[in-house]
Amino acid sequence: MKNSNINRHFFLDIIRTTIIAVIISLVLVLVFALIVNLVEVGEKVILPVNQAIKVISILASCFVGFKENKQGAFKGALSGLCYTLLSVLVFGLISKEISFNLMKLIDVALGIVAGAISGILSVNIRKKSVA
Repeated sequence: MKNSNINRHFFLDIIRTTIIAVIISLVLVLVFALIVNLVEVGEKVILPVNQAIKVISILASCFVGFKENKQGAFKGALSGLCYTLLSVLVFGLISKEISFNLMKLIDVALGIVAGAISGILSVNIRKKSVA
């Protein structure tokens, strides 16, 4: 009984974090799109800002979404992976073009790494603040 409860909390943390990250990304992308329409922004700025939005979304969602202070790196990496795959799907549907290429693989790797680091930070910072 206790093991299934642990698994349920683990997967709820992953699902919660993934959904929160997608929502944060949507909001930040809309804000950035508004800025791009109002101000002249060079092409070289768009890709780094998009990557920063992804990392910020994953980091913030790990701090908000994780309820259990265990397995931060693993939960974060899984959340980053799920978020990246879901965001590719969501933003692909919005742009009516879903494709998988080298850039998407780099996004997946970045999502996993950012998620693992964010998970470690969120779990350990919470442990210190609770103690």
